[in-house]
Amino acid sequence: MDYNRLVKDCLKGLPEAQRQLYEHFAESMLGVCYRYTKSVTDAEDVLQEGFIKIFRNLHQFKFEGELGGWIRRIMVNTALNYLKKNSRYQTELSFTETTLHPVSDDNPEVTLQAKDLAELIRQLPAGYQTVFNLHAVEGFSHVEIGKMLGINEGTSRSQYARARALLISWLKKTGVEIKKESYVRP
Repeated sequence: MDYNRLVKDCLKGLPEAQRQLYEHFAESMLGVCYRYTKSVTDAEDVLQEGFIKIFRNLHQFKFEGELGGWIRRIMVNTALNYLKKNSRYQTELSFTETTLHPVSDDNPEVTLQAKDLAELIRQLPAGYQTVFNLHAVEGFSHVEIGKMLGINEGTSRSQYARARALLISWLKKTGVEIKKESYVRP
């Protein structure tokens, strides 16, 4: 698919091009949205809002990077804004330093189905889940996460370490083999 042509046609307001853009990216972006929310309905709301932002701001796409990456970043930011403004998530999306405690620095590699791991990640408290997804899945640095969420870098690192430790604990309880010699993003 020629993304440059598709973007140019969308910018001309061609409905067929807009439909193609949506259909090409909707399924994978719904997965991105679902990683940050607690229900498919919420993820669909984020997806809808995200595509509205994409079409409103498509003129800002510089044709320098990958279109999919640009769209993903908008979806992630839309999901974060959704979490911040939705009362259901606000109590869970707490990053207070008073609740923090030291966590192991293990770097395990987990052998299990991606779908099962994704479901475990979704069971994390929203704050842990958000930081874990931003760092381990999306690849943002703790400095970037801090700026995105309005927290300091240390809080991001701590939330990530706690999320990882909680996942390891759950996996051990289910008997999943964990290899400590392998690397997982610190």
